[in-house]
Amino acid sequence: MSDAYAKAGVDIDAGEALVEAIKPAAAATRRPGADAALGGFGGVFDLKAAGFNDPLLVSGTDGVGTKLLVAVETGRHKGVGTDLVAMCVNDVLAQGAEPLFFLDYYATSKLDVAVAAEVVIGVAEGCTLAGCALIGGETAEMPGVYKPGDYDLAGFCVGAVERGAILPKIAKPGDRLIGLPSSGPHSNGFSLIRKIVAEAGASWTAPAPFDEARDLAAAMLEPTRIYVKDLLPLMKAGRIRAAAHITGGGLIENIPRALPEGLIPRIDDTAWARPALFNWLKDAGALTETDLQRTFNCGVGMVLVVDPTEAAGVLADLGPAGAFAMGDVAEAS
Repeated sequence: MSDAYAKAGVDIDAGEALVEAIKPAAAATRRPGADAALGGFGGVFDLKAAGFNDPLLVSGTDGVGTKLLVAVETGRHKGVGTDLVAMCVNDVLAQGAEPLFFLDYYATSKLDVAVAAEVVIGVAEGCTLAGCALIGGETAEMPGVYKPGDYDLAGFCVGAVERGAILPKIAKPGDRLIGLPSSGPHSNGFSLIRKIVAEAGASWTAPAPFDEARDLAAAMLEPTRIYVKDLLPLMKAGRIRAAAHITGGGLIENIPRALPEGLIPRIDDTAWARPALFNWLKDAGALTETDLQRTFNCGVGMVLVVDPTEAAGVLADLGPAGAFAMGDVAEAS
């Protein structure tokens, strides 16, 4: 250990111990094109070995936001690692791209190897769900920037799609909207969630007011759902015209991003049962319907745009994933 650097608050040995602790988890994400080895100065990926002919690269980066504060307060860290992957790979997937590799950035005041390893093991589990390789990352100790016990995460994903298969394709009036359920609030709106929980006097470790089978923290920290394995085969088969990952801005702002100018989504709000979690947030926070729908996914994590002739088949194929018809595409008035 460098004594001088350690006295300044940075423990090099702890960083090396973390790398050794997470190597098996990273190795488990191995896939064609990457050997998922850690420790080099950069991660290498072989597009040819991954089977692409004329690929376009699609990249995404994101974090987990103030959901991390709930994880720190309750000592439940693994799920936020999966969240980190999900927020990036679902964005890449929305353009029809197959997630290929992922890198993470973990910054903290003083490195707690056990906590950091729990987070990165969650990252590796998310990568396995997404079929991408964890090929590298960075850990930074920055005393004075972060409070003791706090940490921050950033994730970086690169995917690829054959040139003619990139999404969105041009949607048309009459196209159908198909929704896939979320697993909860995912990783959006947690500044508001934390405010509502505090003002309601609710406890993270008490039974959730809307689900007595688990505590409030478990309900709110449910990891973001990863949609890659459900949707990628349909996308590669050309059966999806567009996709919208429902993140910050909710259904109101994200679906229009997948549509050309002049077209709007017409959503049937009765097409799915809004999970009780969101109804509790609305009531406990005295939120308007607009505020709720612009902040949270309201139970829908991904929305697909499909040709009317494909709608029934796509719904049938995605039945096990909980897909449902939720509206159509229309001309703006």
